Amino acid sequence: MRFFVADTGGGIAAEHLPRVFERFYRVDAARSRGEGGSGVGLTIARGLVERMGGQISAESTPGQGSRFAFTLPAAV
Repeated sequence: MRFFVADTGGGIAAEHLPRVFERFYRVDAARSRGEGGSGVGLTIARGLVERMGGQISAESTPGQGSRFAFTLPAAV
């Protein structure tokens, strides 16, 4: 099964996409935790998806938003 989550926010620059699933990585390092989270949400999502045998990915266009996709094996 394939799932998608998308937003219409500011997007993520291409040079940051390979790192968005790293623990504590934040695209905008100038933002405080109160304004931008702690940088662990996507790391947790990746861990859960991979532990269930799936894969997760991100794509984004700056100024247009981001789209995250993940696959999980179908239950038999």
